[in-house]
Amino acid sequence: MIKDSARTFRLSEPTPVEDGAEIGVEVIISEPYKDWNLEAAGLLQELNEIYALYLTDYPAALVTVSGTKLDPSGLIDVRRTFPLPPIPNGDRPPYPAELEVVEWTTQTERMLYLCNAGGFPLHRTAPGIHAPGYDFSAYLRSEYVSLLHDQGTLDLAELDPRLNEAVENAKGELREHFKARAIEQAQSLVDEWKAEQVYPYAEEPETSVQIVERKVFDIVAVNVATSLPDFQVQDQRNRRFQLRMLRQAVERSPEELQLIIGEVLGLSQRKQEELARLLKRTTLSAIISAAKMVGDRLDFLSGLETMLFDPDLKKNFKERTQLHRILAGNTWVFGEEFALTVDDQSLTEVLRQHLKAAGREIVINEPVKRLDDTAGIVDLMLSRGVPSNLENELDHLVIELKAPTVKVGPKEITQIKSYAFPIREDERFRGVPARWTFWLVANDMDEFAAQDVQQPGRPQGVLWESPDLRSRIWVRTWAQIIHDCKTRLKIFQKELNHSADRDASLDYLKKTYARVLQGGEASQSDNSDHDVARGDASTVGQ
Repeated sequence: MIKDSARTFRLSEPTPVEDGAEIGVEVIISEPYKDWNLEAAGLLQELNEIYALYLTDYPAALVTVSGTKLDPSGLIDVRRTFPLPPIPNGDRPPYPAELEVVEWTTQTERMLYLCNAGGFPLHRTAPGIHAPGYDFSAYLRSEYVSLLHDQGTLDLAELDPRLNEAVENAKGELREHFKARAIEQAQSLVDEWKAEQVYPYAEEPETSVQIVERKVFDIVAVNVATSLPDFQVQDQRNRRFQLRMLRQAVERSPEELQLIIGEVLGLSQRKQEELARLLKRTTLSAIISAAKMVGDRLDFLSGLETMLFDPDLKKNFKERTQLHRILAGNTWVFGEEFALTVDDQSLTEVLRQHLKAAGREIVINEPVKRLDDTAGIVDLMLSRGVPSNLENELDHLVIELKAPTVKVGPKEITQIKSYAFPIREDERFRGVPARWTFWLVANDMDEFAAQDVQQPGRPQGVLWESPDLRSRIWVRTWAQIIHDCKTRLKIFQKELNHSADRDASLDYLKKTYARVLQGGEASQSDNSDHDVARGDASTVGQ
């Protein structure tokens, strides 16, 4: 054997040995490369693969390389034999053929060896099958291989139709073998999950649909577990939750499952480590809920902005039955510090709630009237508690909403003042530790109102304030409110890489508030008290 043709060798004539001497074969390698190393990593593994069948079938045979014995038996994980269709031989009996598959415990290069009937490899080729996660060698045994070798045509095996058919039969058998092995491995992993009580199913499937669904889940779960190397070393709590999440995805939507798996498996190593650290401090459910809340808020703001300012949509966007009802469930728009306490109650009820929150036992015998001696209706009342050295002090925010088509002017200014002044003037509420802030919210204001909220010595937007600064009336536009909300959410939007486009945001509003926007809760019509623009009777979202 020489370096320029490492796989070609010349056989010398046998040499007689003295009585009692060991009989064997000596391999001489001449003209080796300078860095030739018979102890290189992988060499012994390759030789063990080549001679695996022969050395295991004939354990008395001994092969050593630089003093190291070849011993494939200790490296074999699984070995199985499969009969193959005989290879035709004209009118004579066909050549028997069989396939042996050896799965290794160490990583190796997959190979299909063509062997004689004794299992000695005479040629090799790529197996050409997909078997992820398995390191194997395959051996096709047949005397027909020996015949081609003796004829010197084995190197042209791909040109021999009978051998080609045998090779294809071997590949088909390999595919079936590894399908069965995948099922075995999956069942073993599922049994392990059941023993650890992290498997998300307690009962065995009964109906045909449940059986199919369970098989789909098992296949997906095993693939996820084997694709994520750290899955099995996580604590039971995290694995139980993740398997439960996979179950929900399989049962609800295969498309959702595909998206979830694609996102998880596509994470970089750094992002996977960050997710793992997060899961040690919180649950995946909490992470999803937090991200969903921010995403929903961004969609809500974008959709609300469109409905308030779009020339066609705002004409039909009603104040009382639509804008009011939508905002009642999204009071975070006005500030995270406010919690909704009263929605659409008379001014008398506002004061009752004020006293209740303040802990005062005062009975209101008569309804509180506005300046024009009529019962007042407020749109939203929100409150927050402010700690004090002596006792809790409350902040109340009363919001008067206007339809998108209404521009704030003298009439609207008079209306909001008629809500604010009775509270300050009513002797029953003097001395109660609270601050009252009134907002008049609309798309725009006329020149009269604009001048009123730009007075020297007062913050921009303040329409009126009491001498003790415990009561204030503001005029705020939706543009200002939405801008403040977007500023608060901007950092989260950047990290979420969330894009709230116009159509998607409108679709979110229409789906989330379908009943409101389609008139499902519009039993009380907008009245003149709230200056709703009357025109086209159709509602937004229809």
